[in-house]
Amino acid sequence: MKRVGFTLKVRADKLDEYKKHHQQVWPEMLDALRETGWHNYSLFLRNDGVLFGYFETPHSLEQAQSLMAEKEINTKWQEFMAPFFDANARPDEMFLELEEVFHLA
Repeated sequence: MKRVGFTLKVRADKLDEYKKHHQQVWPEMLDALRETGWHNYSLFLRNDGVLFGYFETPHSLEQAQSLMAEKEINTKWQEFMAPFFDANARPDEMFLELEEVFHLA
């Protein structure tokens, strides 16, 4: 299993709404994540909008993203989430992958 860490930046004026939507992620989206190998997926948000994400997968980040991109529900979720970020791209295309430098097993 590969451990993947990444960052994104949520708009400061959208933090509360972003957190609210992640308290009830669409069931179809959760199913798609599980089906495509996203396990132990967590998001952590600083009060300045810096978002750290972590998940485990049998795939590379690129492969995991590609599998999700095939899911219609992912397209709908990414379009729904796009206004929470400043960039002109889908949020799942903006992940800045972090290098793992230590892991205590």
